[in-house]
Amino acid sequence: MATVRDTTYDLLRALGMTTVFGNPGSTEEPFLHAFPDDFHYVLALHEASAVGMADGYAQVTGAPAHVNLHTAPGTGNAMGNIVTAWHNRTPLIVTAGQQTREMLLLEPRLTARHPTELPQPYVKWAHEPVRAQDVPAALMRAYATAVQPPTGPVFLSLPLDDWAQPADPPPQARTVATRFAPDPERLRQFAAALATSRSPALVFGAAVDRAGAWEAGVALAERLVAPVWSAPAPERTAFPENHPHFQGVLPFAIGPLADQLRGHDTVLVVGAPVFRYYPHVPGETLLDGARLLHVTDDPEEAARAPIGDSLLGDAGLTLAALTDLMPPTDRSPPPARPVPSAVEDSVPLSADALFAALARHWPADGVLVQESPSNLSALRRRLRFDTPGSYFTMASGGLGYGLPAAVGIALAQRDTGRHRPVVAVIGDGSFHYSVQALWTASRLRLPLVVVVPVNQQYAILKAFAELKQTPGVPGLDLPGIDVTAIARGYGCATRVVDNPDQLGEALATALRADGPTVLPVPIRTDVPPIL
Repeated sequence: MATVRDTTYDLLRALGMTTVFGNPGSTEEPFLHAFPDDFHYVLALHEASAVGMADGYAQVTGAPAHVNLHTAPGTGNAMGNIVTAWHNRTPLIVTAGQQTREMLLLEPRLTARHPTELPQPYVKWAHEPVRAQDVPAALMRAYATAVQPPTGPVFLSLPLDDWAQPADPPPQARTVATRFAPDPERLRQFAAALATSRSPALVFGAAVDRAGAWEAGVALAERLVAPVWSAPAPERTAFPENHPHFQGVLPFAIGPLADQLRGHDTVLVVGAPVFRYYPHVPGETLLDGARLLHVTDDPEEAARAPIGDSLLGDAGLTLAALTDLMPPTDRSPPPARPVPSAVEDSVPLSADALFAALARHWPADGVLVQESPSNLSALRRRLRFDTPGSYFTMASGGLGYGLPAAVGIALAQRDTGRHRPVVAVIGDGSFHYSVQALWTASRLRLPLVVVVPVNQQYAILKAFAELKQTPGVPGLDLPGIDVTAIARGYGCATRVVDNPDQLGEALATALRADGPTVLPVPIRTDVPPIL
């Protein structure tokens, strides 16, 4: 007779989910015992790293990833990156072990109390099956929930003694729609507003990249002859950044963002919140009575927008439909984006000099994973991306995502056969949040390159303190950390890079390596402004 475990593994096979990310515990061992040969278990040394790897993997493959956690403590360890997966709109199926059903009333050691409440509100659905026989069907529902827009993580708490129980007939592996088209009448209203606009502006967000809609975005921008900005603090790039219409990334504060869009009477935001802010700099959301139009696949995102009219729909389908409805225009082309000024290569390097050098040596078809908040403005000035799926970071603002995500992204490049080179830029503060991810990269022999700008401080927090006039904050300096020794301890090749010439050589060598390489780069300790 088939067991719950047998039926669940068969369903995972049918759904194409044969890679499991995790850090095993006692409550997961009944599921993991006699692990099937056709499955791949990706071992992380911490649950936050397991979730970050699964997130990166899912974003590249475009399919849900399965991450297996250890009851309440493991879910707690993972919560920071579950929060990020929620904001990243990453489809994850998060399962966690639970104590034996027969003892739950006693709350023995490792019982998850109120397990479905722990990951809330950062999962789309959380469930602990009432019967062991419901586990496979719950997994099917979890899959269907995770992949429907807005995509995101789901959570199942699974008692350890369920796996050996006799199974009901297996649930059908079924498909659900993952895209939906906009309402035709409202679409025509949006098109009319754009067609009659004196000076329209376009703001594109990560959902454009997730939908594979770069070409549709370019087509609309060129039909409207409109400037294009990236939405503030984007987790993915949504438009070719060397295109003559591209104007850069909008600032993530109310007043400065409105100033950037001054003069435009209609602003179309596609695939991003309205707007993602960080420091509070008061002002109007848009100036001079400008009209805002918002396209999103998330009703909650539409509901919380402070201004504007919303249209629910898939970013790619909506962009294509709007383009078809646009008449020709004789509008003048938008101004060219300013060219960044030249940099000095004096040692230690400035952040701008580091990223200018990285741009000169950037690998063809490279993928960047970024978690260096204090250096982000310099990085976005110097590195520009013209290929979809080339830039990943955390939408949540929480640290500890970038390094494990880079491992998952590099693994997905191998598993999908795309083999795009992956380079992570991880600040020396961020580096330590999920540093154990390096061990997994080493064991999997992934040719991942990790560039670590070393300024021995939490410079982003110093910049925030300057903006908010809060001097004397403790704990913002990080002296005495040997990044090289740590990297070697986890099995990585490593080399300190002091100048641009060394960076080019070290990067080329690392991209040819049979395993990960960590490149610490000492940079100046100047604190750049947060805006």
